[in-house]
Amino acid sequence: MKQATARKNVLSVNMMTKVALLAAAAGVLMLLEFPLWFAPPFYKLDLSELPVLIGALSLGPAAGAIIELIKILINFVLNGTITGGVGEAANFIIGCSFVLPVAFIYQRQHHRQGLIVGFVCGIVSMCIIGALVNGLILLPVYATVFSMPIEGLIAMGTMVNNHIVDLFTFVLWAVVPFNLVKGCILSLLTFFLYKRLSSSLKK
Repeated sequence: MKQATARKNVLSVNMMTKVALLAAAAGVLMLLEFPLWFAPPFYKLDLSELPVLIGALSLGPAAGAIIELIKILINFVLNGTITGGVGEAANFIIGCSFVLPVAFIYQRQHHRQGLIVGFVCGIVSMCIIGALVNGLILLPVYATVFSMPIEGLIAMGTMVNNHIVDLFTFVLWAVVPFNLVKGCILSLLTFFLYKRLSSSLKK
């Protein structure tokens, strides 16, 4: 009984250590961001979901959600917030909308094809959820924070893409392609890195 309890405690500490390390790596990567040519400059790409996704595949979907949450909290502490936490909550939802479908599918189809199916589903999920969250929550909140009508944000989109003329086309031509590119990059990186890193994480 004591041995079982001791082993459980060791596994718990081991899991928490892995989660903390992956969350720290994600927090650092979240600071390294760059714009994409087809989206307004306030949309910047970072690769912070990479450690989250690797953690979710190696340690399970629940661990992935926890890593995502800690990553957001780290960024909150380092950078603060201009949206009263709304932007951070939205980022958590969008991040989980990509990571969790991949992890759940790979957990049930534990092979390369399952991983690819998971990536496709995760990308589609992030594009849909990202479009809804941006259109219904983030863009109106940013317009309020920066004290400008939402037409001002749309105009910034028009400057980089003349197909953007209203909120719907902003989401269609900026938000969806942004998440599509992000999802594809993260999927490719994870596909090539996961097997190399997973054995260490599972020890």
